[in-house]
Amino acid sequence: MLNLFTRPFRQPAPKLDGLGAGFIALPLAKGCTVPAGSFAVLANKDGHTRRLSEGARVAILDGETAWCVHPGPYGCELTPFAAAPEIGLRVRFAIDAPDPREAQQRFDLFLASEAAQQVALEGFVMLLQSALQRELEQGNLNLPPCTSFEEWNAFRTGFNQLLYTRFGVMVDDCVPVDLGASRDLAALLMARLASQPAPAAAHTVQQTAFDPALEDAKALRRLFLELPGVLCGLRLALLPADCAVFRRHQDLLRRLDLVSLSVGTMPALELAAPGQPLALDQQRRRARHSRRAAAALDEAWALLARIKLGDAALAAALLGEADRIVANLECDCAARRDIAGESA
Repeated sequence: MLNLFTRPFRQPAPKLDGLGAGFIALPLAKGCTVPAGSFAVLANKDGHTRRLSEGARVAILDGETAWCVHPGPYGCELTPFAAAPEIGLRVRFAIDAPDPREAQQRFDLFLASEAAQQVALEGFVMLLQSALQRELEQGNLNLPPCTSFEEWNAFRTGFNQLLYTRFGVMVDDCVPVDLGASRDLAALLMARLASQPAPAAAHTVQQTAFDPALEDAKALRRLFLELPGVLCGLRLALLPADCAVFRRHQDLLRRLDLVSLSVGTMPALELAAPGQPLALDQQRRRARHSRRAAAALDEAWALLARIKLGDAALAAALLGEADRIVANLECDCAARRDIAGESA
């Protein structure tokens, strides 16, 4: 008999326990339906991304990874100053809606370049806190004691733009809080002390904890996928109509374009030359240069946030900061490439 009355196969509902609470994004299987209140992000190996709205059927192409994303909102407590864990900010944020003016949404780029199969809220909050602390340490954001109303507004504006430019999230609310009553400061200090190895064993512990293959791959993927976005943002910077500023701006774009080209043609971590393996200590040096270049990339995103907030005169003044960041990218990318030549 012909199977004329067989029931159509139904894809089981995706397992998304904790989405919207402990997790921001969870993996989706092929053929699933995007649940209500969420959206899907699909990214291929080249970093190209696309979004699917709720109710859409997830058709994953070869080489693509799919995430189910809950836009939030999410609440967290950030520590702006690492040396003062009792000072906190209670922040409420959400994943930004698609911007039709952008070819690629910033949070989608984050998923393609940095995210693993899951994006836990706790880990994502640590990234937000790290970005905030770095900007405060460098003096790019100011949060002085007894902050005035004008100083708080200036901080909020810069903080909002930083998180939007770096991660693609919108800050709904941010208020200062005293965390001294809710955190055991003595336990925090003891845990920080326990995490520091003894001086004699520090070098050994660092070598065993550092995985050069993993760190190098993560950093190079970020550089390969995100440098074009930084280059595009810098190209669109509003600058004064001045020939000297124009030439300086064009030179920065040219140098950044060459850095992007260099990242795309990096030699393999484990090879000094075709068929010649590279020593493990040299591989570690390569991976550290890649990681330092990724740190400069974080500074570049933060600089773009400042440029977007300022006028043409401020953007021109920030070109000196851009020159320093591009120089660090050039230095570390060139050092990673030249290690094989040093060892030959």
